[in-house]
Amino acid sequence: MEQAFRARAQAPGPAITDPVAAEAIRRFRAEHPDLALAPVTIVIPALDEEDAIGAVLERIPARACGLEVDTIVVDDGSRDRTGAIARGHGARVARRERNGGQGAAFQIGYRLAWDLGARYVVTLDADGQWDPADVPAVLAPVVAGEADFVLGSRVLGGAESRDRVRRAGVRVFSTLVRLLTGVAVTDTSSGLRAMAAEIGVSVRQEQLQYQSSELLIGAIYGGWRIAERPVVMHARTAGASKKGNNALYGYRYARAILRTWWRERRSPDRVRNGHAVDIP
Repeated sequence: MEQAFRARAQAPGPAITDPVAAEAIRRFRAEHPDLALAPVTIVIPALDEEDAIGAVLERIPARACGLEVDTIVVDDGSRDRTGAIARGHGARVARRERNGGQGAAFQIGYRLAWDLGARYVVTLDADGQWDPADVPAVLAPVVAGEADFVLGSRVLGGAESRDRVRRAGVRVFSTLVRLLTGVAVTDTSSGLRAMAAEIGVSVRQEQLQYQSSELLIGAIYGGWRIAERPVVMHARTAGASKKGNNALYGYRYARAILRTWWRERRSPDRVRNGHAVDIP
């Protein structure tokens, strides 16, 4: 078993070079020296979410699609009891000592999931907007071998948000991704995603905060099969959003889409399993 983990840890993807992230991974491994993760590992980044994360963790199923489920919470430098509450609800916690952003937190979770044997990764937010009850439906196409990366779509399902600007933005960004890549998706910024564990460590990720579009576009250009399933996005149960106001969020998110598309379309490494990826 340990030999298999050692082989997995060597590939794919680059090593973690951020010293804060590397230290978080080192301490997690020291705390769990013999840990072998369940086939399905849920990764939740969290920053000052002590009032919401407990309820999220309570609703995560013990099994999904016939497979056991583990949960890793990446505490992104919280100043409250987020990490302690997560541990109290049975989650394993990796802690960044300094806040790095949602993207930086996800990279830690993806690396740990891959290194410790997870076959599938599911992402959730710590604020309760994405319902853990929807995990099996979003995961099912990946487990069945029908897709590699599945988005839970509030456009196909529903959203409790009354923010018309944010809802319009979801459609605008989805149209932009379709025009740039030729792949039709309806919800590029969904926080509920299921994927083969390899994707999280093989797709190039540089965005520290607005990371969802980067992962999606990188997966598209990596030749991974993309699908969506309807879910409902709920209103935040507690706390405040860290995304900023609508104008700032929209500008930064659009910039992340364009930068990732430009980088990936010019990359000489658009090959998976020996086959070139033919995307505009």
